[in-house]
Amino acid sequence: MFTGIIEELGEVVSWVSGTDAARLTVRGPLAVSDASQGDSISVSGVCLTVVDQGPDWFTADVMAETITMSTLGALSAGSRVNLERAAQVGDRLGGHIVQGHIDGTARILDITEGSAWRVLRFSLDSTLAPLVASKGSIAVDGVSLTVSAVGDDWFEVSLIPETLAVTTLGLKGVGDTANLETDILARHVARLAHFAADVAPSTASTTAPTVRSRS
Repeated sequence: MFTGIIEELGEVVSWVSGTDAARLTVRGPLAVSDASQGDSISVSGVCLTVVDQGPDWFTADVMAETITMSTLGALSAGSRVNLERAAQVGDRLGGHIVQGHIDGTARILDITEGSAWRVLRFSLDSTLAPLVASKGSIAVDGVSLTVSAVGDDWFEVSLIPETLAVTTLGLKGVGDTANLETDILARHVARLAHFAADVAPSTASTTAPTVRSRS
């Protein structure tokens, strides 16, 4: 579990592809400062498990499903990634609850520069649109952000200078893609609503009182 508050910008050391998986090595001194084998580290929003490590680097296996669902497959040596260690019980929750389970990717459609901020407009898949709400939380490349505006097939986030400076979002341009994770609460509400819609008619029909005619 993570909070979406990025701790450092890591650098990809290597990406070694296999038949149905890959092995990713990232340089991140802070991320591995107290890490052990089996620990979770968020890499640009994707929860990965440490399988090997050194003084300033760690290695993780990336499964085919993760490569398909995220932007990790486009990484190469020298790529920058957002890193966050798993949250500890008792930590301040500065962002929101982030699982590191990516819903898919989103493409930057437009960038608007402000005097002290930058607004990024992202594409929004129709399957995810019901889970994104204005002023709601969303994780983009693992960064906890507030949705500043939303449409049927797009959403916007407003980035302050600190976010632009310490995350990969400050390096992105129009056409670039990012990993997207919707709010866990929205996911569960949508799931409950789905089953409620399916169950309600059948429940009504089975519980309706039986009217008997008099002979």
